[in-house]
Amino acid sequence: MPPAALVDPATIDTSRVLVDREGIRLGNPQRFEMELLTAIVAMDLEQHLIIGYKDIEPDEFWVRGHMPDYPLMPGVLICEAAAQLSSYYCHVIKLNEAGFIGFGGMEDVRFRGQVRPGDRLVLVSKAARVHRRQTIFETQGFVATHMVYHGRIIGVPLTSREERRAEE
Repeated sequence: MPPAALVDPATIDTSRVLVDREGIRLGNPQRFEMELLTAIVAMDLEQHLIIGYKDIEPDEFWVRGHMPDYPLMPGVLICEAAAQLSSYYCHVIKLNEAGFIGFGGMEDVRFRGQVRPGDRLVLVSKAARVHRRQTIFETQGFVATHMVYHGRIIGVPLTSREERRAEE
């Protein structure tokens, strides 16, 4: 049985974009095929909650090979998208001004449905622990109102090559 939804997916308004892809790039270093967020649509800093989505396009890099004639978004990419959403939240609250929060691990991950080209994968992330050395986010993914994913994402501080050079 899936956990209770962090937010009722029927109440999420994806038509009101707070942060577009360009804005996400200001906080997240991923580029090209690894940019797995289309938009941020809600943030509640008191609740440590952020909501965004990824529109799954028919020309995604994985569609041709995963699986031919029946493309399914790989679970590892769903987890990465949830991690990117969580990392963006850490950018907003300025948790790691000398770098960014990177993907440190996953716990209790389950996939409960398919994500296919043409779908909008809505992601919800709620911080359970926010600390400069480690963050823990409860994350969930929905297609329409169906929960297709849930899991715990662990974040760790990372610095870019340029920032490491500046420290030396």
